[in-house]
Amino acid sequence: MDSFEGIATLEWWANRSTCLARLGVRVAVRISGNDWACDAVLEPPLTAEDREGFDFLMAFDPLFTLRFDEEGMLHVNVVAAGDDGRLTLTAYQAEAAETAGSRRLP
Repeated sequence: MDSFEGIATLEWWANRSTCLARLGVRVAVRISGNDWACDAVLEPPLTAEDREGFDFLMAFDPLFTLRFDEEGMLHVNVVAAGDDGRLTLTAYQAEAAETAGSRRLP
């Protein structure tokens, strides 16, 4: 498979039992060799108040869970790619020595 386009869900977990955000996204994943790139658009677009909360979570910690269905998920870093709601997702890579206060992944 060289690409995938479809609907997924971005989740921001405070800990293993508390999900603070669950947002629908339309993703476009492109695969080239061992590398992949992913763009996403929030769907439906967020209200100004919801966007403020989403921006806060991204600034606090850009680590989200990208869930394709009940079986498929991966951890990604999310960065705003423009003012029009576009996002860039990259694969999360654990640091060799994360601080004790780091959030736990679900």
